[in-house]
Amino acid sequence: MMLQDIDAVIFDLDGSLVDSMWIWEQIDIEYLGRFGIALPDNLQYEIEGKSFSETAHFFKERFQISDPLQKIKDDWNEMAWNKYSYEVPLKNGADSFLAYCKANDIKLGIATSNSRELVMNVAAVHGLEHYFDCIMTGCDVEKGKPAPDIYLAVADALKVDPSRCLVFEDIIPGILAGKAAGMKVCAVEDAYSEAIRAEKKELADYYIKDYTDFSSLY
Repeated sequence: MMLQDIDAVIFDLDGSLVDSMWIWEQIDIEYLGRFGIALPDNLQYEIEGKSFSETAHFFKERFQISDPLQKIKDDWNEMAWNKYSYEVPLKNGADSFLAYCKANDIKLGIATSNSRELVMNVAAVHGLEHYFDCIMTGCDVEKGKPAPDIYLAVADALKVDPSRCLVFEDIIPGILAGKAAGMKVCAVEDAYSEAIRAEKKELADYYIKDYTDFSSLY
């Protein structure tokens, strides 16, 4: 029923398509430690949904980092590269679900707040390049999530009406972005957002533990 009247499926990346949310707290601790700064307790909440560029700007202003924005982003990409290459798995059942969508002419897109370098790395490592008709990052649009910009941009690139798109998201700003774009949204369970599971279920149209919930389709 979830895929009824759906012409395109659009995935957030981190926490929705791959299990990677856990690495960013480690990277933030290490990165801020270079400047003698302890990780603030609420940092992850403050940057949720921001694009890679917006987050770099936030860090520069919040922590008074003198490095140029591009160097901040380059440092993060370098720190994350090996983890995304060797330590970040797909969500359970994601590969089978992607294959099902492709076989049934459902267009596929990615709408991520992460950097293009890292999302392309993930796609290459897991052999996903041929599945996706559009890969877009928050840096490609004016406003990051919870603004609907990135989801509307992906729908436009796919030439699909937003009302016929299904979004998979794991965090509140992403769910709100998908809903604001006029799309159906399925919340995805993730350990990082376990504490707000009830709120995710309330805001989204659907909720899954992982993509093995679709196994009856194949």
